[in-house]
Amino acid sequence: MRDPYDLLVIGAGTAAMVASMRVRAAGWRVAVVDSRPLGGTCALRGCDPKKMLVAGASAVAHAERMKGKGVAGDLRVNWRDLMAFKRSFTDPVPGKNEARYADKGIDAYRGHARFTGSDTVDVQGVGELRAKRFLIASGAEPVRLGIPGEEHLVDSEGFLALESLPKRILMVGGGYVAAEFSHIAAVAGACVTILQHGERMLKGFDPDLVGWLMPAFQELGIEVRTSTSVDAIEKTNEGFRVRASSAGAPLAFDVDLVVHAAGRAPRFDELNVQAAGVDVENGKLKLNEFLQSVSNPAVYAAGDAAQCGPPLTPVSSYDAKVLAANMLQGNHRQTDYRGVPSVAFTLPPIASVGVSEEQARRKGMKFRIKCELVPTWFTARQAAENVYGYKVLVDETTDLILGAHLVGPRVDEVSPTERNRAI
Repeated sequence: MRDPYDLLVIGAGTAAMVASMRVRAAGWRVAVVDSRPLGGTCALRGCDPKKMLVAGASAVAHAERMKGKGVAGDLRVNWRDLMAFKRSFTDPVPGKNEARYADKGIDAYRGHARFTGSDTVDVQGVGELRAKRFLIASGAEPVRLGIPGEEHLVDSEGFLALESLPKRILMVGGGYVAAEFSHIAAVAGACVTILQHGERMLKGFDPDLVGWLMPAFQELGIEVRTSTSVDAIEKTNEGFRVRASSAGAPLAFDVDLVVHAAGRAPRFDELNVQAAGVDVENGKLKLNEFLQSVSNPAVYAAGDAAQCGPPLTPVSSYDAKVLAANMLQGNHRQTDYRGVPSVAFTLPPIASVGVSEEQARRKGMKFRIKCELVPTWFTARQAAENVYGYKVLVDETTDLILGAHLVGPRVDEVSPTERNRAI
Protein backbone atom coordinates (compact mmCIF):
# COMPACT_ATOMS: atom_id res chain seq x y z
CA MET A 1 0.00 0.00 0.00
CA ARG A 2 1.14 3.56 -0.74
CA ASP A 3 2.27 5.88 2.05
CA PRO A 4 -0.72 7.58 3.71
CA TYR A 5 -1.89 10.98 2.56
CA ASP A 6 -2.40 13.74 5.10
CA LEU A 7 -5.72 14.51 3.39
CA LEU A 8 -7.75 12.62 0.81
CA VAL A 9 -10.66 14.49 -0.75
CA ILE A 10 -13.58 12.61 -2.29
CA GLY A 11 -15.02 14.87 -4.98
CA ALA A 12 -13.41 17.46 -7.24
CA GLY A 13 -15.70 20.47 -7.11
CA THR A 14 -15.40 23.85 -5.44
CA ALA A 15 -14.94 22.58 -1.88
CA ALA A 16 -12.30 20.09 -2.99
CA MET A 17 -10.29 22.72 -4.84
CA VAL A 18 -10.39 25.26 -2.00
CA ALA A 19 -9.62 22.82 0.82
CA SER A 20 -6.92 20.85 -1.01
CA MET A 21 -5.07 24.00 -2.10
CA ARG A 22 -5.08 25.45 1.41
CA VAL A 23 -3.79 22.38 3.20
CA ARG A 24 -1.30 21.65 0.42
CA ALA A 25 0.12 25.17 0.87
CA ALA A 26 0.75 24.21 4.49
CA GLY A 27 2.93 21.31 3.34
CA TRP A 28 0.40 18.47 3.60
CA ARG A 29 0.43 15.52 1.21
CA VAL A 30 -2.93 15.66 -0.56
CA ALA A 31 -4.96 13.58 -3.03
CA VAL A 32 -8.27 14.24 -4.78
CA VAL A 33 -10.51 11.44 -6.06
CA ASP A 34 -13.47 11.75 -8.42
CA SER A 35 -15.11 9.37 -10.85
CA ARG A 36 -16.05 12.24 -13.15
CA PRO A 37 -14.09 14.99 -14.94
CA LEU A 38 -12.42 17.35 -12.49
CA GLY A 39 -14.46 20.47 -11.83
CA GLY A 40 -17.59 19.46 -9.97
CA THR A 41 -21.24 20.31 -10.43
CA CYS A 42 -21.10 24.10 -10.51
CA ALA A 43 -18.43 24.51 -13.15
CA LEU A 44 -19.40 21.56 -15.37
CA ARG A 45 -22.99 20.50 -14.76
CA GLY A 46 -24.75 23.27 -12.82
CA CYS A 47 -24.69 26.97 -12.14
CA ASP A 48 -21.97 28.15 -14.54
CA PRO A 49 -23.19 26.40 -17.71
CA LYS A 50 -26.74 27.32 -16.74
CA LYS A 51 -25.75 30.99 -16.61
CA MET A 52 -24.28 30.67 -20.10
CA LEU A 53 -27.72 29.60 -21.33
CA VAL A 54 -29.45 32.27 -19.25
CA ALA A 55 -27.29 34.90 -20.96
CA GLY A 56 -28.68 33.94 -24.37
CA ALA A 57 -32.27 33.65 -23.19
CA SER A 58 -32.02 36.96 -21.32
CA ALA A 59 -30.75 38.77 -24.41
CA VAL A 60 -33.65 37.53 -26.52
CA ALA A 61 -36.22 38.26 -23.80
CA HIS A 62 -34.85 41.78 -23.34
CA ALA A 63 -34.99 42.45 -27.09
CA GLU A 64 -38.58 41.20 -27.17
CA ARG A 65 -39.56 43.59 -24.37
CA MET A 66 -37.85 46.48 -26.18
CA LYS A 67 -39.83 46.05 -29.39
CA GLY A 68 -41.50 49.35 -30.22
CA LYS A 69 -39.12 51.12 -27.85
CA GLY A 70 -36.27 51.61 -30.29
CA VAL A 71 -35.57 47.96 -31.09
CA ALA A 72 -36.93 46.35 -34.27
CA GLY A 73 -36.69 42.95 -35.89
CA ASP A 74 -36.90 39.47 -34.49
CA LEU A 75 -34.30 37.62 -32.46
CA ARG A 76 -34.41 33.96 -31.52
CA VAL A 77 -32.33 31.43 -29.62
CA ASN A 78 -30.30 29.10 -31.81
CA TRP A 79 -30.06 26.22 -29.36
CA ARG A 80 -27.15 24.47 -31.04
CA ASP A 81 -25.07 27.64 -31.11
CA LEU A 82 -26.02 28.47 -27.52
CA MET A 83 -24.88 25.02 -26.39
CA ALA A 84 -21.60 25.49 -28.26
CA PHE A 85 -21.18 28.77 -26.40
CA LYS A 86 -21.73 26.90 -23.14
CA ARG A 87 -19.18 24.24 -24.06
CA SER A 88 -16.61 26.91 -24.83
CA PHE A 89 -16.60 27.47 -21.09
CA THR A 90 -17.12 23.95 -19.71
CA ASP A 91 -14.89 21.90 -22.05
CA PRO A 92 -11.56 23.40 -20.90
CA VAL A 93 -12.38 23.18 -17.17
CA PRO A 94 -11.26 19.57 -16.43
CA GLY A 95 -7.92 20.03 -18.17
CA LYS A 96 -7.25 23.29 -16.38
CA ASN A 97 -8.09 21.74 -13.01
CA GLU A 98 -5.93 18.69 -13.68
CA ALA A 99 -3.00 20.96 -14.54
CA ARG A 100 -3.62 23.10 -11.46
CA TYR A 101 -3.60 20.09 -9.15
CA ALA A 102 -0.45 18.76 -10.76
CA ASP A 103 1.26 22.14 -10.50
CA LYS A 104 0.61 22.21 -6.75
CA GLY A 105 1.75 18.64 -6.23
CA ILE A 106 -1.73 17.26 -5.49
CA ASP A 107 -2.40 13.74 -6.74
CA ALA A 108 -5.65 13.45 -8.71
CA TYR A 109 -7.24 10.03 -9.23
CA ARG A 110 -10.17 9.13 -11.48
CA GLY A 111 -12.47 6.41 -10.18
CA HIS A 112 -15.29 5.60 -7.77
CA ALA A 113 -14.18 5.77 -4.14
CA ARG A 114 -15.55 3.55 -1.38
CA PHE A 115 -14.45 3.46 2.22
CA THR A 116 -12.97 0.12 3.26
CA GLY A 117 -12.01 1.15 6.79
CA SER A 118 -11.63 4.07 9.13
CA ASP A 119 -8.55 5.31 7.26
CA THR A 120 -8.76 3.63 3.85
CA VAL A 121 -10.70 3.95 0.61
CA ASP A 122 -10.70 1.76 -2.44
CA VAL A 123 -10.59 3.67 -5.71
CA GLN A 124 -11.83 1.78 -8.73
CA GLY A 125 -8.95 1.12 -11.11
CA VAL A 126 -6.40 2.52 -8.66
CA GLY A 127 -6.52 0.35 -5.55
CA GLU A 128 -6.60 1.10 -1.86
CA LEU A 129 -5.45 4.49 -0.57
CA ARG A 130 -4.82 5.39 3.05
CA ALA A 131 -5.10 8.83 4.66
CA LYS A 132 -4.91 10.50 8.04
CA ARG A 133 -7.92 12.68 7.24
CA PHE A 134 -10.73 12.65 4.69
CA LEU A 135 -12.97 15.30 3.22
CA ILE A 136 -16.28 14.16 1.75
CA ALA A 137 -17.11 16.75 -0.90
CA SER A 138 -18.92 14.51 -3.35
CA GLY A 139 -21.90 16.80 -3.92
CA ALA A 140 -25.46 15.61 -4.42
CA GLU A 141 -27.59 13.68 -6.90
CA PRO A 142 -31.27 13.98 -7.87
CA VAL A 143 -33.47 12.48 -5.18
CA ARG A 144 -35.26 9.28 -6.02
CA LEU A 145 -38.97 9.88 -6.50
CA GLY A 146 -40.13 6.27 -6.19
CA ILE A 147 -42.64 6.47 -9.04
CA PRO A 148 -43.17 4.11 -11.99
CA GLY A 149 -41.21 5.26 -15.03
CA GLU A 150 -38.70 7.24 -13.02
CA GLU A 151 -35.95 6.01 -15.32
CA HIS A 152 -37.35 8.22 -18.09
CA LEU A 153 -36.51 11.42 -16.21
CA VAL A 154 -33.67 13.61 -17.45
CA ASP A 155 -31.79 15.43 -14.71
CA SER A 156 -30.39 18.95 -14.86
CA GLU A 157 -27.12 17.66 -16.29
CA GLY A 158 -29.00 15.97 -19.10
CA PHE A 159 -30.90 19.16 -19.87
CA LEU A 160 -27.66 21.14 -20.02
CA ALA A 161 -26.30 18.66 -22.56
CA LEU A 162 -29.25 18.67 -24.98
CA GLU A 163 -28.08 19.00 -28.59
CA SER A 164 -31.57 20.07 -29.65
CA LEU A 165 -34.45 21.45 -27.65
CA PRO A 166 -37.64 19.36 -27.57
CA LYS A 167 -40.89 21.15 -28.31
CA ARG A 168 -42.82 19.95 -25.24
CA ILE A 169 -41.06 19.87 -21.89
CA LEU A 170 -42.42 19.03 -18.45
CA MET A 171 -40.60 19.91 -15.23
CA VAL A 172 -41.22 17.74 -12.17
CA GLY A 173 -40.74 20.05 -9.20
CA GLY A 174 -40.92 23.78 -8.55
CA GLY A 175 -37.57 24.94 -7.20
CA TYR A 176 -34.49 26.56 -8.72
CA VAL A 177 -34.06 24.07 -11.56
CA ALA A 178 -37.68 24.18 -12.68
CA ALA A 179 -37.91 27.97 -12.50
CA GLU A 180 -34.64 28.70 -14.29
CA PHE A 181 -34.76 25.96 -16.93
CA SER A 182 -38.41 26.67 -17.75
CA HIS A 183 -37.56 30.30 -18.57
CA ILE A 184 -34.59 29.29 -20.73
CA ALA A 185 -36.61 26.68 -22.61
CA ALA A 186 -39.66 28.90 -23.07
CA VAL A 187 -37.64 31.79 -24.50
CA ALA A 188 -35.96 29.28 -26.81
CA GLY A 189 -39.37 28.26 -28.16
CA ALA A 190 -40.42 25.23 -26.12
CA CYS A 191 -43.86 24.68 -24.61
CA VAL A 192 -43.18 24.17 -20.90
CA THR A 193 -45.29 22.76 -18.07
CA ILE A 194 -44.29 22.73 -14.40
CA LEU A 195 -45.86 20.31 -11.92
CA GLN A 196 -45.15 21.30 -8.33
CA HIS A 197 -46.26 19.16 -5.40
CA GLY A 198 -46.32 22.12 -2.99
CA GLU A 199 -48.67 25.07 -2.87
CA ARG A 200 -46.25 27.45 -4.57
CA MET A 201 -43.00 27.59 -6.47
CA LEU A 202 -39.61 28.66 -5.12
CA LYS A 203 -40.49 28.01 -1.50
CA GLY A 204 -37.07 29.25 -0.39
CA PHE A 205 -38.02 32.79 -1.40
CA ASP A 206 -40.49 35.27 0.03
CA PRO A 207 -44.04 34.29 -1.02
CA ASP A 208 -45.05 37.87 -1.85
CA LEU A 209 -42.13 38.29 -4.23
CA VAL A 210 -42.70 34.88 -5.80
CA GLY A 211 -46.27 36.03 -6.39
CA TRP A 212 -44.98 39.13 -8.18
CA LEU A 213 -42.71 36.94 -10.31
CA MET A 214 -45.39 34.50 -11.46
CA PRO A 215 -46.76 36.78 -14.23
CA ALA A 216 -43.34 36.43 -15.89
CA PHE A 217 -44.02 32.69 -16.19
CA GLN A 218 -47.41 33.43 -17.73
CA GLU A 219 -45.99 35.92 -20.22
CA LEU A 220 -43.54 33.28 -21.42
CA GLY A 221 -46.39 30.81 -21.87
CA ILE A 222 -45.25 28.50 -19.06
CA GLU A 223 -48.06 26.49 -17.49
CA VAL A 224 -47.54 26.19 -13.74
CA ARG A 225 -49.63 23.70 -11.79
CA THR A 226 -49.11 23.70 -8.03
CA SER A 227 -50.53 21.20 -5.51
CA THR A 228 -50.02 18.58 -8.19
CA SER A 229 -48.32 15.21 -7.71
CA VAL A 230 -46.63 13.19 -10.44
CA ASP A 231 -47.75 9.58 -10.19
CA ALA A 232 -46.10 7.86 -13.17
CA ILE A 233 -44.20 8.41 -16.41
CA GLU A 234 -44.91 6.24 -19.44
CA LYS A 235 -42.99 5.91 -22.70
CA THR A 236 -45.16 6.40 -25.77
CA ASN A 237 -44.56 6.28 -29.52
CA GLU A 238 -44.49 10.10 -29.63
CA GLY A 239 -42.60 10.74 -26.41
CA PHE A 240 -43.82 10.41 -22.83
CA ARG A 241 -47.09 10.56 -20.97
CA VAL A 242 -46.90 11.97 -17.46
CA ARG A 243 -49.72 10.90 -15.19
CA ALA A 244 -50.43 13.21 -12.27
CA SER A 245 -53.17 14.13 -9.83
CA SER A 246 -54.44 17.30 -8.20
CA ALA A 247 -57.15 17.49 -5.54
CA GLY A 248 -57.98 13.86 -6.30
CA ALA A 249 -58.50 14.46 -10.02
CA PRO A 250 -56.32 12.54 -12.50
CA LEU A 251 -54.30 14.49 -15.07
CA ALA A 252 -52.23 13.44 -18.08
CA PHE A 253 -49.63 15.35 -20.10
CA ASP A 254 -48.07 14.24 -23.38
CA VAL A 255 -44.57 15.66 -23.76
CA ASP A 256 -41.22 15.07 -25.46
CA LEU A 257 -38.99 15.48 -22.39
CA VAL A 258 -39.49 15.11 -18.64
CA VAL A 259 -36.97 16.89 -16.42
CA HIS A 260 -36.23 15.97 -12.81
CA ALA A 261 -36.44 19.25 -10.87
CA ALA A 262 -37.58 17.87 -7.53
CA GLY A 263 -34.45 18.34 -5.46
CA ARG A 264 -31.07 16.74 -4.84
CA ALA A 265 -29.44 14.89 -1.96
CA PRO A 266 -26.12 13.08 -1.38
CA ARG A 267 -25.99 9.29 -1.65
CA PHE A 268 -23.74 8.02 1.10
CA ASP A 269 -24.49 4.36 0.46
CA GLU A 270 -22.33 4.58 -2.66
CA LEU A 271 -19.40 5.78 -0.52
CA ASN A 272 -19.88 2.98 2.02
CA VAL A 273 -19.29 5.46 4.85
CA GLN A 274 -20.38 2.85 7.40
CA ALA A 275 -17.10 1.04 6.77
CA ALA A 276 -15.31 4.14 8.02
CA GLY A 277 -17.47 4.33 11.13
CA VAL A 278 -19.18 7.51 9.91
CA ASP A 279 -22.72 7.79 11.23
CA VAL A 280 -25.60 8.83 8.99
CA GLU A 281 -28.97 9.93 10.37
CA ASN A 282 -32.05 10.70 8.24
CA GLY A 283 -29.90 10.85 5.13
CA LYS A 284 -27.39 13.30 6.61
CA LEU A 285 -23.89 12.82 7.95
CA LYS A 286 -23.78 13.38 11.70
CA LEU A 287 -21.38 16.30 11.97
CA ASN A 288 -20.32 18.53 14.83
CA GLU A 289 -20.12 22.31 14.69
CA PHE A 290 -16.71 22.06 13.00
CA LEU A 291 -18.01 20.09 9.97
CA GLN A 292 -16.39 16.97 11.41
CA SER A 293 -17.91 13.52 11.76
CA VAL A 294 -18.99 12.92 15.36
CA SER A 295 -18.16 9.21 15.09
CA ASN A 296 -14.90 9.37 13.12
CA PRO A 297 -12.92 12.58 13.79
CA ALA A 298 -10.71 11.90 10.77
CA VAL A 299 -13.62 12.60 8.41
CA TYR A 300 -14.96 16.05 7.49
CA ALA A 301 -17.63 17.11 4.99
CA ALA A 302 -18.40 20.24 2.98
CA GLY A 303 -21.03 21.71 0.68
CA ASP A 304 -23.92 19.56 -0.47
CA ALA A 305 -22.40 16.49 1.20
CA ALA A 306 -22.44 18.27 4.58
CA GLN A 307 -25.98 19.65 4.16
CA CYS A 308 -25.33 22.30 6.82
CA GLY A 309 -25.82 25.47 4.80
CA PRO A 310 -27.84 26.40 1.71
CA PRO A 311 -27.06 24.20 -1.33
CA LEU A 312 -25.02 26.90 -3.07
CA THR A 313 -21.51 27.00 -4.51
CA PRO A 314 -20.33 29.88 -2.27
CA VAL A 315 -21.32 27.73 0.73
CA SER A 316 -19.09 24.92 -0.54
CA SER A 317 -16.17 27.33 -0.76
CA TYR A 318 -16.93 28.77 2.66
CA ASP A 319 -17.22 25.31 4.25
CA ALA A 320 -13.87 24.35 2.74
CA LYS A 321 -12.17 27.40 4.24
CA VAL A 322 -13.65 26.65 7.66
CA LEU A 323 -12.70 22.98 7.77
CA ALA A 324 -9.23 23.61 6.29
CA ALA A 325 -8.56 26.03 9.14
CA ASN A 326 -9.82 23.44 11.63
CA MET A 327 -7.66 20.72 10.16
CA LEU A 328 -4.54 22.87 10.15
CA GLN A 329 -4.96 24.67 13.48
CA GLY A 330 -7.31 22.45 15.47
CA ASN A 331 -11.06 22.85 15.73
CA HIS A 332 -11.81 26.50 16.39
CA ARG A 333 -13.94 27.83 13.51
CA GLN A 334 -17.68 27.30 13.19
CA THR A 335 -19.91 28.08 10.24
CA ASP A 336 -22.30 31.01 10.08
CA TYR A 337 -24.59 31.10 7.05
CA ARG A 338 -26.69 34.11 8.02
CA GLY A 339 -25.24 36.39 5.34
CA VAL A 340 -25.38 33.95 2.43
CA PRO A 341 -27.44 35.32 -0.49
CA SER A 342 -29.59 33.15 -2.75
CA VAL A 343 -30.56 33.88 -6.34
CA ALA A 344 -32.79 32.10 -8.83
CA PHE A 345 -31.80 33.20 -12.32
CA THR A 346 -35.29 33.46 -13.71
CA LEU A 347 -36.22 36.23 -16.17
CA PRO A 348 -36.11 38.49 -14.23
CA PRO A 349 -34.14 37.02 -11.29
CA ILE A 350 -35.29 36.79 -7.70
CA ALA A 351 -32.86 37.19 -4.79
CA SER A 352 -32.78 36.92 -1.02
CA VAL A 353 -30.35 37.45 1.84
CA GLY A 354 -30.83 37.27 5.60
CA VAL A 355 -33.95 36.14 7.42
CA SER A 356 -37.38 35.89 5.86
CA GLU A 357 -40.47 37.52 7.30
CA GLU A 358 -41.70 34.11 8.44
CA GLN A 359 -38.40 33.33 10.18
CA ALA A 360 -38.29 36.73 11.86
CA ARG A 361 -41.82 36.35 13.25
CA ARG A 362 -41.14 32.81 14.39
CA LYS A 363 -38.07 34.02 16.29
CA GLY A 364 -40.01 36.86 17.89
CA MET A 365 -37.85 39.56 16.33
CA LYS A 366 -39.00 43.18 16.50
CA PHE A 367 -38.78 44.67 13.05
CA ARG A 368 -40.44 46.90 10.52
CA ILE A 369 -41.08 46.04 6.89
CA LYS A 370 -40.67 48.14 3.79
CA CYS A 371 -42.34 46.28 0.93
CA GLU A 372 -43.38 47.56 -2.47
CA LEU A 373 -43.89 46.52 -6.08
CA VAL A 374 -42.14 49.30 -8.04
CA PRO A 375 -42.21 48.72 -11.83
CA THR A 376 -42.01 52.51 -12.29
CA TRP A 377 -38.48 52.71 -10.86
CA PHE A 378 -35.78 53.53 -13.41
CA THR A 379 -34.07 50.12 -13.17
CA ALA A 380 -37.29 48.44 -14.27
CA ARG A 381 -38.34 51.00 -16.87
CA GLN A 382 -34.99 51.09 -18.70
CA ALA A 383 -35.19 47.32 -19.06
CA ALA A 384 -38.88 47.47 -20.08
CA GLU A 385 -39.57 45.06 -17.22
CA ASN A 386 -42.89 45.04 -15.37
CA VAL A 387 -41.64 42.86 -12.51
CA TYR A 388 -39.63 44.79 -9.92
CA GLY A 389 -40.15 44.85 -6.19
CA TYR A 390 -38.58 44.46 -2.77
CA LYS A 391 -39.23 43.55 0.84
CA VAL A 392 -36.72 44.69 3.46
CA LEU A 393 -36.82 43.75 7.16
CA VAL A 394 -35.17 46.28 9.50
CA ASP A 395 -34.51 45.78 13.21
CA GLU A 396 -36.58 48.28 15.21
CA THR A 397 -33.85 48.87 17.80
CA THR A 398 -30.60 48.84 15.82
CA ASP A 399 -31.85 49.79 12.33
CA LEU A 400 -29.77 46.90 10.99
CA ILE A 401 -31.12 45.06 7.97
CA LEU A 402 -32.32 41.61 9.01
CA GLY A 403 -33.33 40.45 5.55
CA ALA A 404 -33.59 41.78 2.00
CA HIS A 405 -35.75 40.15 -0.67
CA LEU A 406 -35.71 41.45 -4.25
CA VAL A 407 -37.17 40.57 -7.62
CA GLY A 408 -36.51 42.26 -10.92
CA PRO A 409 -33.74 43.09 -13.39
CA ARG A 410 -30.21 42.83 -11.99
CA VAL A 411 -31.31 42.17 -8.40
CA ASP A 412 -28.54 39.57 -8.20
CA GLU A 413 -26.12 42.52 -8.36
CA VAL A 414 -28.25 45.29 -6.87
CA SER A 415 -26.37 48.52 -6.16
CA PRO A 416 -26.11 50.20 -2.73
CA THR A 417 -28.11 53.13 -4.14
CA GLU A 418 -31.11 50.93 -4.93
CA ARG A 419 -30.81 49.18 -1.59
CA ASN A 420 -30.82 52.48 0.29
CA ARG A 421 -33.86 53.61 -1.64
CA ALA A 422 -35.68 50.47 -0.55
CA ILE A 423 -35.02 51.26 3.11
